[in-house]
Amino acid sequence: METKRLHSNNNKDKKLKRKEVLEKKKAIDEIIKAAYAEKDHLLSFQPFRQYDRSGLFLYLESGSGEHLSSPMKRYIQSLLKVNMEGSYGPEWPTEEKVKRREMVAPEACYIFVRAPNAGINKMSRTEEMEVTCTRYMGEGDSVVGFVQYRFIVEEEVPVLYVYELQLEPRVQGRGLGKFLMQLIELIARKNHMGAVMLTVQKTNSLAMNFYMSKLRYVISTISPSQVDPLIGAEKSYEILCKAFDHESKAKLEVLHLNEL
Repeated sequence: METKRLHSNNNKDKKLKRKEVLEKKKAIDEIIKAAYAEKDHLLSFQPFRQYDRSGLFLYLESGSGEHLSSPMKRYIQSLLKVNMEGSYGPEWPTEEKVKRREMVAPEACYIFVRAPNAGINKMSRTEEMEVTCTRYMGEGDSVVGFVQYRFIVEEEVPVLYVYELQLEPRVQGRGLGKFLMQLIELIARKNHMGAVMLTVQKTNSLAMNFYMSKLRYVISTISPSQVDPLIGAEKSYEILCKAFDHESKAKLEVLHLNEL
């Protein structure tokens, strides 16, 4: 009788655990669904819709991968090539095809940075030449950069994953990238994400320094270098993370000795 009772209790425990797992998964799925249901994530952050600093006067607008115009697609592709071809090296032709598919995915959310005619002051001749490589030829004001992000699940944590943060060279180094990442973190928190995550090429030392030193992102537990150091050494990228709560930190962030 005692053995049967123990067996029955074990079955009940397993059913309860299975129920808890399913309920947690359902709750996370609902969080992701709710985040995508909001079509314009900038509506809740009106102060962030304009950027008026460091000789720049810019404004932001939302977009989605399935509604990109042909000129916008061409602009995104050209800016990616200008900014990323050097970091990827021989991997670029393959990676470029991947990015083209990601660009138009229905789940791809965008923030576009636009500049009115007089929105950029003191542009040097070098910068003017760079503009010709990435000039937006579509309707409306010029586009000078964009963020592409998605809401996904990593290690049972809902996260906002930044697929791209791309700015034209003429607007870099003026605080705009930090401004956009602060906005991204606010969007993530408002939509109940546990973290913001992104991928950075190891050879892109400027980007690594920007995220890890200036914005305090850390290498994630799911980055190849942490999953398997031998395999990670052969990979060309790291996955970085900034988690917002204890549970997400425990699952997604690598703890350093002084944090143990």
